[in-house]
Amino acid sequence: MIRLEDVTYSYNRQPLIREMDLSFEKGKITTIVGPNGCGKSTVLKLASRLLQPNKGKVYLENQDIGGMKRKEFARNVSVLLQSSYVPDMAVEDAVMSGRYPHQSPVSLSSAEDKRLAEYAMKITCCESFQSKNMRRLSGGERQRVFLAMVLAQDTPVIFLDEPTTYLDINVSYEIMELISSLNRKLGKTIVLVLHDLNLALNYSDRLAVMEKGRVVAYEEAADHRVHSCISDIFKVDIRQLTEKGKSYYYPFKI
Repeated sequence: MIRLEDVTYSYNRQPLIREMDLSFEKGKITTIVGPNGCGKSTVLKLASRLLQPNKGKVYLENQDIGGMKRKEFARNVSVLLQSSYVPDMAVEDAVMSGRYPHQSPVSLSSAEDKRLAEYAMKITCCESFQSKNMRRLSGGERQRVFLAMVLAQDTPVIFLDEPTTYLDINVSYEIMELISSLNRKLGKTIVLVLHDLNLALNYSDRLAVMEKGRVVAYEEAADHRVHSCISDIFKVDIRQLTEKGKSYYYPFKI
């Protein structure tokens, strides 16, 4: 669905992404992992038009995203980046702002806008604090609101950069369960950047492992080849545990 072809990106003459070919499969959860500074977030920004490649192209279906109008692209792809900025507004207003690609500059919110915003708050469990100011929420509550904003945007593709950063372990699992639910119930194509290998291994359909600006492995999350690559880069041992007939993967320091 989203495809990078021969993409190279440099900053201050320093190459960050090198001749990358990478496709994100429709209807799947794909997670990009790798050591700090390897280019994970840069890939996400290139795929979401926040950065322009020095060479190569990025396609949505078969359309060059560089030639798409801003709102046209925003009706197909929503992006949640890491940010320390928290808007000074009520939760319900913040979620409604996710409807901007579907509105004209002069029109009021439609019944459809309100329906989708309310649905987004319901599925992300934000209803109980929808009247609260964003700045009065806990970290986990804020992250749910940001996901609701993305969901209200109603795009088939969602990019999320480190959605569990700064959250405690219980809230991190709650957020990943929510992301997984969006994929299963709504068929969203979701591309994540995660630093937590445990979450990446157990909540992804596919893993793209990066090192020094290149993808060095791209396989199903349970594939031993991607596990071997992660082991070599991070010096961990990926072990499989089975509970109630379901397999889980955990990285252990060698």
